Amino acid sequence: MFQGWGRTGRLTRALGVCAAGVGLAAVGLFTAPPAQAATGGCAGRLVKTLPFSTGEVRVYKTRTHACAVTVPHRSGVRQYMSVSVQPRGGVPVKDGGRFTRFAGPVSVYALSRCVYVRGEVGSGSVSSGWILC
Repeated sequence: MFQGWGRTGRLTRALGVCAAGVGLAAVGLFTAPPAQAATGGCAGRLVKTLPFSTGEVRVYKTRTHACAVTVPHRSGVRQYMSVSVQPRGGVPVKDGGRFTRFAGPVSVYALSRCVYVRGEVGSGSVSSGWILC
């Protein structure tokens, strides 16, 4: 058996690990963790959906944070979208621009704080008022 570089056989072991990794990847055991496409990158559970004429704002909550994304009804088309979340007593955190799938995510610290959420897609928009109090 060829031991490669020196007595320890580092090359042989490295090649064996590499070959094992390729084999595992072929059967799907080395797959990347799922991208948070369903949540638009927000952690936590969906607590509120704010629909409007051209899309919707999805609001997620963990124990300490509130997060929001704006999702258009027609994804794949580059159009102006924005989302903002403002904790009561704080400044809003915003994301906006010309996107194809969603605007955001934006997240704020909201442990025992209400938040104000706004979203926009094209000419349609929505504001939540103070929620998650």
